[in-house]
Amino acid sequence: MLNRQLSLLALSLGAASTAVAQTHKAGSFEDGGHTQVSAMMMFLGNLNKVYILDKSEANAAKFGNYPAMGAVYDIASRQATTMSVTTNVFCASGMHLPNGSFATFGGNGAVGPGGNIGDVTPPGNPYTATFDTTFGDFDGTKSIRILDPCDDGDDFSSPNCQWFDNASLLSMQVQRWYSAAEPMGNGTIVLIGGFSNGGYINRNYPNVDPAFEGGAATPTYEFFPSNGQTPQTMNFMIKTSGLNAYAHTFLMPSGKMLVQANYSTMLWDPETNTETDLPDMPDQIVRVYPASGGVAMLPLTPENNYTPTVIFCGGSNMTDFQWGNYSWPFEDTWNVPASNKCHTITPEPTDGSVVEYVEDDDMIVGRTMGQFIALPDQTLLIVNGGANGTAGYSTRTLNTLNPPYGMSLAAAPVGQPAIYNPRAPKGSRWSNAGFDTSSIARLYHSSAILLPDASVLIAGSNPNVDVNTTTVFPTTYQAEVFYPSYFAATNRPTFTGAPKTLSYGGNSFDLTVPSSAYSGSANDAADNTTVVLVRGGWTTHAMNMGQRIMQLNNTYTVNSDGSITLHVAQLPPNPNLFQPGPAMLFVTVAGIPSNASWVTIGTGNIETQPTQAASVLPTSSRLDGVSGSGAGNNSGNSSSSGSKANSASSSHTGALVGGIIAAIAAVGILGAVFGICMARRRRAAARQASSLSYPMSSAPGGAAGSRTAGGLGAGYRGSDSSAFVPLQGNESTTWGPGPNMHAAGASAVNLHTPSSPYFDDPRSNSTEFDPYHQNVPRMSADQRRGPY
Repeated sequence: MLNRQLSLLALSLGAASTAVAQTHKAGSFEDGGHTQVSAMMMFLGNLNKVYILDKSEANAAKFGNYPAMGAVYDIASRQATTMSVTTNVFCASGMHLPNGSFATFGGNGAVGPGGNIGDVTPPGNPYTATFDTTFGDFDGTKSIRILDPCDDGDDFSSPNCQWFDNASLLSMQVQRWYSAAEPMGNGTIVLIGGFSNGGYINRNYPNVDPAFEGGAATPTYEFFPSNGQTPQTMNFMIKTSGLNAYAHTFLMPSGKMLVQANYSTMLWDPETNTETDLPDMPDQIVRVYPASGGVAMLPLTPENNYTPTVIFCGGSNMTDFQWGNYSWPFEDTWNVPASNKCHTITPEPTDGSVVEYVEDDDMIVGRTMGQFIALPDQTLLIVNGGANGTAGYSTRTLNTLNPPYGMSLAAAPVGQPAIYNPRAPKGSRWSNAGFDTSSIARLYHSSAILLPDASVLIAGSNPNVDVNTTTVFPTTYQAEVFYPSYFAATNRPTFTGAPKTLSYGGNSFDLTVPSSAYSGSANDAADNTTVVLVRGGWTTHAMNMGQRIMQLNNTYTVNSDGSITLHVAQLPPNPNLFQPGPAMLFVTVAGIPSNASWVTIGTGNIETQPTQAASVLPTSSRLDGVSGSGAGNNSGNSSSSGSKANSASSSHTGALVGGIIAAIAAVGILGAVFGICMARRRRAAARQASSLSYPMSSAPGGAAGSRTAGGLGAGYRGSDSSAFVPLQGNESTTWGPGPNMHAAGASAVNLHTPSSPYFDDPRSNSTEFDPYHQNVPRMSADQRRGPY
């Protein structure tokens, strides 16, 4: 046994003597360059490019004549270049498509400086904007934006490399802001819930209309591409009213989805809209936005029979009253410690066990906005966040007019990452040994994504309504790259033979690991080599939508020259386990990953994915007396190509969008055509503001959106929804303490009324407490109205 352990130690250390030299310090942060726009959202487009999105705000970097909302980041040079984004993408959701393209859904209305509504409004309605002439942004609340990522050698000025962002041709059926997005096994994306406009949490208080909140909530779901069905009500969104923004969603092997919001959990069948209650979150800890706990699916492996388990860590267990309403929290959140608790749940156990939450090891420090990144060594890295408070930002809470941290509702940034190892014995699963602490606060609107060399890009942080580089927690453009522990190896393993596409079942394929990829016993190296798929997902608000990691089954043959042939199975014949689309393929030797190869899972089309019988692998073949050389060259590096790794199965944006629009038209539900055609931003400067208007939809689901109070109709936004103040028509209300402080700040709240519980039962619809009727001051850059 001792000899075996020593052999593995030699193997682990010997993996340092491979072909790809390491020059980075394990556990350290490096300068990641300037992102041009604050990285509210990111995704890895291919092996060389990361795409970044930001809300409409006064970024110094421009595209054309307007502040930029998008950028493409070159991994090798760590430089970003602005891109055209036409509609306000603030707090959208996003997801990959089967061909490797990406889509974003919804966002905010048109805004201008200080987060105020844009200056071009529909006739007769000054409380919402279709365009802003200063920022150049259009209303994004129904937008669907699609990008086919381009790569080195492509012409990034070509329309094929830019975002398709034209809501007159492609849009959702209803407005969605903070919606969830989860792909099904055929690549169709389900869009769930959200706000129709803005707020801190998705409710009024008292919560007498948990379904529609007078037109402010969207308790429905729809599909992209649309199947012709109008948005259907999801009762779970009503049950979890208030704390259901960015609901956590994970497709299960059965095709049902785990959905978690507030402190409730369910399995949901998107085909039949059938809900099956699962146990509540222990201690009523909230993990959705704005509690923003770290949530991820644990690795799917042959050992666990590819049975999904989801881990929830951190978040907040503030009381129902403390969470407040659309306006702001009713607690000084920066004084409230984030939870350090972790829980796991296996929604579809294959061993007949009871479905329940299981308490796991506590985190080293509690976090809100902590973000899990799945690493190719099958551990989870958590980065970013704060030890106190919540996500979101505001100019005040119920109790405090001038918060001590500017607009941030969180404090005590946690700059030191930590590793969760699900295979370690309980009681020893968390570690931060050897990890540096970043000096950059990464709070609200931070993001992180796994890179092809298995490092982690960290960027963003902007708890501000508009660009503010002088406040306590400023708008942040500086990126960092974090290097996990496996970068202690001097060199990295390499492999050859990676396919461009993988299927669900079918014939196995072979990869070759050269003798230079390890030292020590070849048999031990082969025993400790794994093949792993990682999909980093679409990251925003401490979430990685679509993130998954799967170990493929493999056997091996040890060859006389010290090389190892890996016989690798295709994915299990169930597309629900790892939905079709792009992924990175890694080979790890004793936990040290190679660079990634880019692969496409499935056919590349939105369709029922073909399945075949599970791959049959040959028996492993060992060979005694063979060792690794510990030296090699870069010829086997699977990720060095600068060209598109999967161009054959990728399509240009125009062709993709054209196909989707044609499919939608075929079922007769092409998105509503607005009064203008939104062209790309580079053409926007030539347009006259007087022509920039188009009708907006009314409150979703037939809610009583026509009801008015205080002169403002339901469903209209009076200021940037990111300001977390409800909207109303009283423009004269000003900030500052005074006799009307509570009346102006807390709207419908009666401080002498016992706090109403979080609703588990649907209530009757009402518009009495429409947030847009609450007499609360609006956000403005006007200093007479307070800080921003």
